[in-house]
Amino acid sequence: MKNNAYRQHFILLSILLIAFFFFSLSNGRYSNNPMDVVGVVWNKLIGKPQDNSVMETIIFHIRLPRITASILVGAMLSLSGAVYQGVFRNPLVSPDLLGVSAGASVGAAASILLGYGMLERQMLAFSGGLLAVWITTRIPKAFKNNSNMMLVLSGIIVGGFLCSLLGIMKFIAEEQTELSSIVFWQMGSMSNISKNELISISPVFILCSIALILLSWRINILSFGEIESKTLGINIKRIRGIVIICASLLTASAVSISGTIGWIGLIIPHLGRLTVGTDHTKLLPITLLMGSLFMLVIDTAARALTSVEIPLSILTGLIGAPIYGYLLFKQKANIL
Repeated sequence: MKNNAYRQHFILLSILLIAFFFFSLSNGRYSNNPMDVVGVVWNKLIGKPQDNSVMETIIFHIRLPRITASILVGAMLSLSGAVYQGVFRNPLVSPDLLGVSAGASVGAAASILLGYGMLERQMLAFSGGLLAVWITTRIPKAFKNNSNMMLVLSGIIVGGFLCSLLGIMKFIAEEQTELSSIVFWQMGSMSNISKNELISISPVFILCSIALILLSWRINILSFGEIESKTLGINIKRIRGIVIICASLLTASAVSISGTIGWIGLIIPHLGRLTVGTDHTKLLPITLLMGSLFMLVIDTAARALTSVEIPLSILTGLIGAPIYGYLLFKQKANIL
């Protein structure tokens, strides 16, 4: 019965994601008839000459890369959030726990101050996020304490230091150009994402997502606690290391192209657990689909609601905070 419910939720979310994909392709500052959009996409697939070249340009060169990016970013952030919450046995954990977002922000701010382009900004943001995670994982080894709590505290230390470093960069940045670019990047946007950037993060998304889903039953065991995991014969250090590396790569990849976007990695795993339970073999695929759909809805609203694009973190906060409050109310004492 539970498997049937899981399959029904999986199929429903997949259908909703596909339907909203075409809805998003059809809507924006220049809205189109959804059936015309379907016709343009079909003609492209079969190699038939297009009747409307302007619509083809808008769909395939402007909207499609952005929509694909929103799906990937939502999937990566929500998946990494679910994994972190399972491994650290804490429903309040988010994907930037180990300082990934702070490190990526410092890398992006450095590229802006140095006058680099979008490609260099993405590379420095990605590198900064991974460097932050590497430093975070080194601190417990220096103290010879590899517990989850020590790793969380290390993430707080590294994140706090990097936030201060980012503050220094903002202080020395030129107000009208560099500072505004740093602030806008931190608020999150999909507006400048190109096909090359999508190609660069796709291998990370595919490999890490597959690895985490294959390890989902081991994440179930890790969520029992260290003593129980050792009793069941699980190599805690190795499995936890692989899982954290994959989740950190997903988060760094997402942040490097979209900037910092909050709430997704925090609330979507909760929605997934309310839907299919705590079994990560079912939770991770459902969370991935939910995150993709949620981010697609948010990004479509950001570019279509007003004549000026709304930064993504504003919308995710306005929508995510009430949803999270409702989830806390529903789960009550079980969440704490």
